[in-house]
Amino acid sequence: MADKYVNRVKVRYTDEVVPALEKAFGYKNVMQVPKLEKITINMRLGDVKDNAKSLQIAVSELEKIAGQKPVETKAKKSVANFKVRQNMVVGAKVTLRGMRMWDFFDKLVSIALPRVRDFKGVPTDSFDGRGNYALGIKEQLIFPEITYDQIEKVRGFDINFVTTANTDEEAKELLRLLGMPFAK
Repeated sequence: MADKYVNRVKVRYTDEVVPALEKAFGYKNVMQVPKLEKITINMRLGDVKDNAKSLQIAVSELEKIAGQKPVETKAKKSVANFKVRQNMVVGAKVTLRGMRMWDFFDKLVSIALPRVRDFKGVPTDSFDGRGNYALGIKEQLIFPEITYDQIEKVRGFDINFVTTANTDEEAKELLRLLGMPFAK
């Protein structure tokens, strides 16, 4: 029987991050230590609501980036000013958990973010007050799965890191120890 695949970021979490967080915040129990619960990726597609082919291309790009099939999000209400009708597809989202989450985090931190032009770190002011972090990506080209010649349009998306941390300070330290390159 072959050895089971283990992600290096998950190994770093168990071997280095947990003891460091226990020491820094004085947790008495290992279960108190914050952990990364899930990563959600959300892409808004309001500009392609009339074009089915563009919608499929955008969804397939998100699938390549996440490694998982996205769910199409639909409009809840009709809005005449935006030419949106109820149940019209206006976006796509993916929720990553488990090993896919760790793989995506590793790819984002070690491959994608360093490919951003003039990268000086991710902003530190995008925490929500409950230990979750939001990151906006301006273009999908920073991911190695996307080739420049095959894209139809440069699209951005939002990445949300949901943690079990109670405060922003704990969540920031967790993500920093996992390798998130925060701006100074």
